[in-house]
Amino acid sequence: MSEFPIHTVTGSTTPDKLGRTLMHEHLLIGYPGWEADTLRPGATRDEMFAVCVDKIEEMKAHGITAMVDPCPNDLGRDVEFMAEVAQRTDFQIICATGLYKQAEGGTAYWQFRGNFGDNVDAMTELFIHELTQGIGSTGVRAGIIKVATGHRAITDYERTILTAAAKAAVETGAPITTHTDAGTLGDEQQQIFTEAGVPAQRIVIGHSCGTSNHDYHMKIASGGSYLGFDRFGLDFIHPDAERVAALLRLLERGAGDRVVVSHDSVWCWRGQPIPDAATFQAMGEIWNPLHFTERIAPRLLEGGATQHQIDALLIENPKRFFAGEKLAALAA
Repeated sequence: MSEFPIHTVTGSTTPDKLGRTLMHEHLLIGYPGWEADTLRPGATRDEMFAVCVDKIEEMKAHGITAMVDPCPNDLGRDVEFMAEVAQRTDFQIICATGLYKQAEGGTAYWQFRGNFGDNVDAMTELFIHELTQGIGSTGVRAGIIKVATGHRAITDYERTILTAAAKAAVETGAPITTHTDAGTLGDEQQQIFTEAGVPAQRIVIGHSCGTSNHDYHMKIASGGSYLGFDRFGLDFIHPDAERVAALLRLLERGAGDRVVVSHDSVWCWRGQPIPDAATFQAMGEIWNPLHFTERIAPRLLEGGATQHQIDALLIENPKRFFAGEKLAALAA
């Protein structure tokens, strides 16, 4: 097994110690501009802390022992908050370095900075420092790089971020996880990374479950990367019934060893981007970090999956991903 260290917000761990791992959940998110809405500052830090501690205690009671919170630098990331929650709950949380997509990230700063030169080197330097030295003055080291693309095409701004992420990954050996919209452009993300020298098995193409396109899934899987089926519970984006069917098809094709699962759930928001509190509460009844184990796993079993295959999605696949093991070639 490869000796890539895994940096959590409270220190280092090893692949064998991860256990049942959710690969894409968020303690809190803050879209750029949230601080401008002074009428709606959102919950207090203490209130958010209580919510997050309760969520993780519930996860632990269901056998979950680790999670990745891939909040990029420009979406309200607070690694000291993550560390405090992890310490209180004795839970493994892996945080990220990286930048979000053009439409919803901290684009203005980087675009203005780009007037004075190419941003690739500056972004690369930032990512490497946060992976190897720490985030700001916190001493917390990122354990993964998070990047994103939006709709229809990868913009020049997003390509700059992806290029910097690839350079940082090659320099440090860190893995990459991504955001995609509607299950698109993940194959292009994979191509950019691998052509820059990132090993395919160090890449999770996130939100691949945003589409039921089996050929798209198999193209990424055959390229040796992981598919993030990590938005279970977000039925209004893509129905869970179709996610389950697409995942069962991948299992049937022997690609179950390169799928990781999660929900992309957001437990707390900076500001109030969802105006109706009742709507957010209703969403949380399904869109929460227990949804896969409580509701999706039984549906997979009913569809013909084995318990061993489901356990692999939560245990063996995250372990292999963080260990950096190369995936076997898929049968034609």
